[in-house]
Amino acid sequence: MIFKIIAARELALFFDILAVNKIVGPVKKGSAADGRALYDFDVVYDLAELSLDFDQTIHPAKKYFLPYLEETCSFAIRDKGWEKEVDYGAYRPVVLFGLHACDINALNKLDKVLLAEPYPNRFYAAKRASMFIVGHSCQPTPACFCHAMGTDSVLQGCDLFLTPMGDEYFVEIFSSRAYHILENLNLREPGSKDHKLFQEAVEARKNLFTAEVDTSDLTKILDMEFDSPVWDQWGEKCLSCGTCAQVCPTCYCYGVEEVVAMDMASAGKIRQLYSCNLLDFAEVAGGHNFRPESRGRLKYRYYHKHRGFVEAFEEALCVGCGRCGTNCLADINVPEVIASVRGGEVEDV
Repeated sequence: MIFKIIAARELALFFDILAVNKIVGPVKKGSAADGRALYDFDVVYDLAELSLDFDQTIHPAKKYFLPYLEETCSFAIRDKGWEKEVDYGAYRPVVLFGLHACDINALNKLDKVLLAEPYPNRFYAAKRASMFIVGHSCQPTPACFCHAMGTDSVLQGCDLFLTPMGDEYFVEIFSSRAYHILENLNLREPGSKDHKLFQEAVEARKNLFTAEVDTSDLTKILDMEFDSPVWDQWGEKCLSCGTCAQVCPTCYCYGVEEVVAMDMASAGKIRQLYSCNLLDFAEVAGGHNFRPESRGRLKYRYYHKHRGFVEAFEEALCVGCGRCGTNCLADINVPEVIASVRGGEVEDV
């Protein structure tokens, strides 16, 4: 890893160099009822459109590499016979500008599943290969607990990472692509004073975390508490709406539907992101539902994130961004659920 210092005014030139590609970044979309600013990822055309001081976006940048709905292939009967067309949906490079560490680590976790043999997701892989990622340090919200999940810093998964220090940025360079682009800018080598300021900025950010999740021996505790009555209590509270999966940066469950034209001359295969909390997620042919109750669906979502994925990859699938709890219509959040499993009871359900 290479460290550099760049003046904040140079960021505009950096943006302009990248602007030959499609740039996606955090943009203010409005305000909540309490006056809190609401941000989301969108296409931008000027550095001034970016809100790099955002706290959290409503949705992750997932739709740009794992669309909620996409036609994976189409079929048609032509004069010469039956034809099939596959569209990977990766037409030109995309720059993701301003991703926080948790969202970058979410991509790293998705890579373990969607790029791995023997069943890689070619559509995800095509979009992932054409990305250039610029990370940016964050200001934790009350719902953030990424420090507890070990995802509040980045060691891989982006091209460079920016940490503001007054009128300058501390730049961590992770790729040769980023290094060669930055050669066009006025950079300087960081000195001991810069290193100290960077460490102070990191420490100050850590002190802003307020949400806590105890992950020690969590997989063992989940195994022991598989039949705990707390799952029944949380299940009664859950609305089975699937909002948590829609805003989660690591949920990747999907369903596939084949749509055939009435004249039988064409058809298409549609993939749609789904949620294990939805009523029909575990329903199979014949109408049998393996998880007919909300308590079972909610429980298995937590077991996938904090038990199954850990067994497979030695890390949790959750990155601690807190979006699921912030957007849950029933006010269910990870810290409280995990604490209740450890304590054996749910408060105020």
